[in-house]
Formats: sequence, C-alpha cells, structure tokens
Amino acid sequence: MSSFRILLVGGGGREHALAWKLSQSPLVEHIFTVPGNGGTASLDKVTNVSSISETSPKYFEQLVKFAKDNDVNVVLPGPEQPLVDGIVDYVNDHTRGRGTWCFGPTQAAAMMEGSKAYAKDFMRRFNIPTAEYRNFNKYEEAKEYLDSVSHDVVIKASGLAAGKGVIIPQNKQEAHDALKDIMLDKEFGAAGDEVVIEEFLEGEEISILSFCDGKSIKSLPPAQDHKRIGDGDTGPNTGGMGTYAPTKAASDAELEQIHKTVLQPTIDGMREEGYPMVGCLFTGLMMTKNGPRVLEYNVRFGDPETQSLVVLMKSDLAKVIEACMDEKLESFELEVDSKFAATVVVASGGYPGSYKKGVEMKLDSVPNGVVLFHAGTTLDGGVLKTSGGRVIASTASGETLEDAVQTAYKGVNCIHFDGMQYRKDIAHRALR
Repeated sequence: MSSFRILLVGGGGREHALAWKLSQSPLVEHIFTVPGNGGTASLDKVTNVSSISETSPKYFEQLVKFAKDNDVNVVLPGPEQPLVDGIVDYVNDHTRGRGTWCFGPTQAAAMMEGSKAYAKDFMRRFNIPTAEYRNFNKYEEAKEYLDSVSHDVVIKASGLAAGKGVIIPQNKQEAHDALKDIMLDKEFGAAGDEVVIEEFLEGEEISILSFCDGKSIKSLPPAQDHKRIGDGDTGPNTGGMGTYAPTKAASDAELEQIHKTVLQPTIDGMREEGYPMVGCLFTGLMMTKNGPRVLEYNVRFGDPETQSLVVLMKSDLAKVIEACMDEKLESFELEVDSKFAATVVVASGGYPGSYKKGVEMKLDSVPNGVVLFHAGTTLDGGVLKTSGGRVIASTASGETLEDAVQTAYKGVNCIHFDGMQYRKDIAHRALR
C-alpha cells in the first residue's frame, strides 16, 4: 500500500495511543477517529468524526459508507464489542474489490474474547496450560459445584463486561454472593448468562500483545497491568489503572517457553479450526510456580498496555499492520526500544462505580518524555471535559523503570479536575 487512509474505530486511551503512533508514519496520509476524544482532536493528520453513533442500528453500514466516501483503505477497530459483533466480516464483505481492509479478527476468531467459556474449552482442546475450570449456564449447578470444591476460585462472567466481570472472592460466602450477583441479579447483564469457575492461581500476572497474520506471531515486550482501583491492589477491578513494560516477572527463557507452548499453538489452533487470527492477540498469563498459565485471551490491543508499548515501539506501526494483512509478518523485523515505559491512569471520582461526566479539566505543559493519552475526554466548545470513568493517562519512558515511573507521575501532576483519582503505586511489585 503506497499510503494509508485509516478509519480508527473507538474513543478511548488505546485509540489515542494508536492514532499517536500511526500519525508518525510517513505512510499514513490521514486518520479518521470514530468518535475519537479530546486528545485525538489535537493530533496532526487526525480528524474526529462525531456524526456516526455506535448505538445506531446501522453503525457498521455508516462506517462502510464513510470509508467509501473518504477513500479509506484500512479500518482499524479498537474496542472488543465491534469485533465480537462481526465488524471485520461486515467491512470486508461490503468493500470487496475496493482495496479496503479491516485489521482485526473475524467474528468467529473474536469468540476467543467474546466467550471466556469458549476460550477455556479451546485451551483444553489444544493442551494450552491454564487453570482447572468448569463452565456453567445454570445457577443451581454452579452453586453445587462451588460447594464441592475446597480450593480458592475465581468467578468470571463469560461474556464481555468491560474488564470488570472477574470476581476474586476471599471466602466461600463471597463466592456464593458473587455467583448470585452475576447469574441471578445480572450485575453484568447478558455477559453473566454463562460463568466460568476456575481455580485461583498465585503468581505474577503479565500481559503479552502479539501481532498475528494468521500463521506467524510476533510479540511486544511483556507488560504488567494494575486492575484494582486502590493502592496495594485493593478494591474492585477496573479496566486497568496503569501498566509498565517490560516486566521482569517472566525471564527470557520463560518468554521463549510461552511462545512455544502458548502463543504459537494458539495461532496454529485457531487456523486449524478455520478462523485464523489476524490482528493483535492479547494473552493474559499468570507466572505460577508450576510455569505460565493462560488467564484469558483478548483479540485486540490491550488498554492501558498499548499506551506503554507504543512509546517503546521503534517499528512503524503502519508497516506492521501491512505485514500482517499481506501475511508477511514472518519476515518482518519488529523493533522495540530497550528502555522502560510506565502509564498511570487518572480516573473520575467514584469509578469503577457511578461517576460524574462533563467535569472541566485543565492540563499544564508536560515534562520532556511524557505523553498524555486521553480516554474519557471531550472538547466541548474548546473546553476540555471528562466524559468517562478512565479519563486520561500519563505515559513516560526512561532508561530504568524507576525513571519511567517517576516521570509518568510528574505528568500526572500536570492534570487537574475535581474528583480525580489515581494509584500512587504503579509498578510497585517490580520496584519492591
């Protein structure tokens, strides 16, 4: 492809980070973000498109019409919901012969994220190391199983729950309460129609983002996310309050083992079953004393892992995407800086519960080496305001992890709005 005109679907921190990285490529002529946010609005080569609503019953149809009208040749979906809803199939079916590609997995491949129960059964079929588990779609059977096990458990809503459908109960009563909340009281809606009850694993958690072309897989450095809202990993789960990369929770030898026993078998298995994985595969793993175990798959760029990883990427992201779409990833050299990166997410007061929107924000100039990636922000008549739970993130790189973390927190000091909250201990396990 001589030049890229990209339609980037989504308006979160991940999408701002992708737009920021892609806009640096000489191959990229223009990026349209739907809907984008207050951060993408200020990037060179980027236009926010607010005329297309994701709640419209004709959402995909409107995206394809916009792509055709604006000579878009790459559609890049950021969030999981459109992927699970089949955006890739729809775009590719309706733009065939026009040279427009949708970069991501088909609806069949997106089941690996859309259903945790499906993904666990896939791991069993292909001998991919994971925790012991059982899937249930009947409450009474799940309740009976809970009473029968003596080990600690994790309870997961099988469907999409914006990163919040995983409960780690501290005792049997909490486990029963969680099961009732998910399956009977529908805390996560239809996502909880089926649950996965799995053995609780102990160890360090890591996230690996890998580019895939259906046959080959190449990974970025492993990152570590901070899911819980409070310092010291306390409080409820969120979509992620910060990350750093690379993490030393996995040695080079263990990363090689993960590639051989998890990542390549996953890609091979998906191809064998008729739905090759093209796009970004996110693999969440627990480094246990018995070796790495897969916790989950996502079929898109992680958020907020992407924010840390794009600042470490030396390769041109547009060229990586092109190599994946052309099935030439195997011969592509994915270059990454040897530095460290850290991201601190600043959230609205009350998140992950209820929170206010439309709170005015002020941003000071940031120090060298800091990028502020917007997530839940909007420009309203030139005034920056909050529009989501996770509002904005400060990302920095450094020669050491300590440098990266300290600089990221200097960036946080440049963000001002009422009720803002953030964790003060990103990378605490690594820096301990």
